[in-house]
Amino acid sequence: MAIMGSIIKSLIDLRDNLVSEADAEKAQREELKKMLEKAKDTAFGKFYNFAGILEAEDIEAAFAEKVPYFDYNKLNEEWWSRLHEGQEDVTWPGKPPYFAISSGTTGKSSKKIPVTQDMVESIRKAGIKQVSALSNFDLPPDFFEKEIMMLGSSTDLHQEGDHQEGEISGISASNIPFWFRGYYKPGLEIASIEEWDERVQKIAETAKDWDIGAISGIPSWTELMIKKVIEYHGLNNIHEIWPNFRVYASGGVAFEPYEKSFNALLEHPVQVVDTYLASEGFLALQDRPDTHSMKLILDNGIYFEFVPFKPEYINQDGSIKNEARVLSLSEVNGEEDYVLLISTVSGAWRYLIGDTIKFTDVEKHEIRITGRTKFFLNVVGSQLSVNKMNDAVKELEEKFDIKIPEFTLAAVRINGEFNHSWYLGTDADIEDSKLADALDEALKDANKNYKVARSKALKGVKVTKVPPELFPEWSGANKKKGGQVKMEKVMDEEKFAEWEKFVKKQLSS
Repeated sequence: MAIMGSIIKSLIDLRDNLVSEADAEKAQREELKKMLEKAKDTAFGKFYNFAGILEAEDIEAAFAEKVPYFDYNKLNEEWWSRLHEGQEDVTWPGKPPYFAISSGTTGKSSKKIPVTQDMVESIRKAGIKQVSALSNFDLPPDFFEKEIMMLGSSTDLHQEGDHQEGEISGISASNIPFWFRGYYKPGLEIASIEEWDERVQKIAETAKDWDIGAISGIPSWTELMIKKVIEYHGLNNIHEIWPNFRVYASGGVAFEPYEKSFNALLEHPVQVVDTYLASEGFLALQDRPDTHSMKLILDNGIYFEFVPFKPEYINQDGSIKNEARVLSLSEVNGEEDYVLLISTVSGAWRYLIGDTIKFTDVEKHEIRITGRTKFFLNVVGSQLSVNKMNDAVKELEEKFDIKIPEFTLAAVRINGEFNHSWYLGTDADIEDSKLADALDEALKDANKNYKVARSKALKGVKVTKVPPELFPEWSGANKKKGGQVKMEKVMDEEKFAEWEKFVKKQLSS
């Protein structure tokens, strides 16, 4: 009997029984109040009169009235850029010890997002919540003795003046508590290797020495790592070397598009747990089985607001119009898309993180990420969100019994008329035209706006099959491999032309 695992599981259960869930709206109000109080003497706090907001009868309403929306570019140009000039107490007290480099999926250059010590602590607490939540799943006691593979970016952070820079997963891993280091794999030495291919090679070489019970990471890179381990050791599946692998913590993107190809690497199913760790903070986690939804973390240094994701509130570039309506947690409805705004203990205020979400359970405060504001394809009124695209691609997988872990598309003009051009990552031997017809029908059935657009300005749908490995190679060519890097699901015409040039070159070489 796994005595130590039973003890650990009992302690987790006891902790959950002793700590009752706080009233959600009260918790959010308290988080906002604490943040305003702490930041009231910063340059930002003085400019927007946080002290006055704190005296208001309705602090949340006063905050929404006095402080405008910020996307990264606006907040960086007006405020965060001062941190790089040596100023302190800008949007949060002191100077941040870290900046998270967001490789992201949008924008032409990386973002540098401040990560304060308060945010490091917030992420640490969220990680403990995630581990604690595993007691809600049907896992044997000995699972809690197994090692955890955290497949993020390099922990070898770069010193830049008075701070260090790296991706958020690398910053988090470099700050893991000492008591957890015995469980953490691949370990700080391997995790500090900068080059993705070299790091994964070392993981493959060392894999036989570990007893992995859980893996966390972005699906596309996790798949590539598992494939490398299988190839290196000549295995049929990953359970032949890690028989106790039972939990996969997905993050960054929806897992469903990868489900079929991921499961092909396993001997038996594992429990998939969704998490929402962004460069700006750890926002939500799945805390129960039988769902793919995640519970917002409402008492941990992040205040949430929600803008209805409607065309009248959103500009073509994905930004929010000034007159857009904003809702607090108490005002949201289920199954409606919202643009997420966050204020954090890293000094982000009413910040457009770029994601759209929907509440799958309002009472439980559970959400799903439905897409990116900049990946909302609405050039000719088709109003396609990423979740609709994912659903349509999943229908293709089921209809033709194939795997399509990656895709990208753009609205392109052919002879002056708009068409949707899709690239599907698949090895399936099916005619492109059949895939195009099935994809078109699936989207018409799922989205009435798309159906109307197809009868008018959207003239056609084109599908091109390419090997799935081209997608990570594209990411590697444009940014770097691994870590938080995610593939663009929707491109503008300029970026799409670069993608097509890249594909042509790779297929001809």
